[in-house]
Amino acid sequence: MSVETVKEFFHSKEMKVPILKFKDISTVAKAAESLGVTPGEIAKSLLLQVHDDFVMVLMAGDKRLDNRKFKDTFKGKPKMPAVEQVLAMTGHPVGGVCPFGLSQEIPVYLDQSLKEYSVVYPAAGAPDAAVKLTVAELAELVATDWVNVAQE
Repeated sequence: MSVETVKEFFHSKEMKVPILKFKDISTVAKAAESLGVTPGEIAKSLLLQVHDDFVMVLMAGDKRLDNRKFKDTFKGKPKMPAVEQVLAMTGHPVGGVCPFGLSQEIPVYLDQSLKEYSVVYPAAGAPDAAVKLTVAELAELVATDWVNVAQE
């Protein structure tokens, strides 16, 4: 179970991070409403394919990917993988994709848009699960690096 791998991830880091469960937080708007926060505070996780490699980018939920910035940063055009590839690469279903407890090693990048917030809510392995973390904790836990790939 995907949420279980997220729990195991935090346990391995010796962190007590509660998994917040909701009826449905499968979209940024639904998640923000359920949590009582702004859409920007939802840290959306995008799994993208560049050539033969995969990267994960987390950005503020109210931002969209800027393809030109992405291409300049990662030296290739971003491609959205098929649903089956997302599950195979991350171990998480679409709607619950997060950088915790990944089934494959994937570099994780945080977009500068997250720096607007002190606390964010990334998914936690299922469309009805999230965690609350400071941006500093998120960066320390999973970030390969910071990037600027969101539209202005």
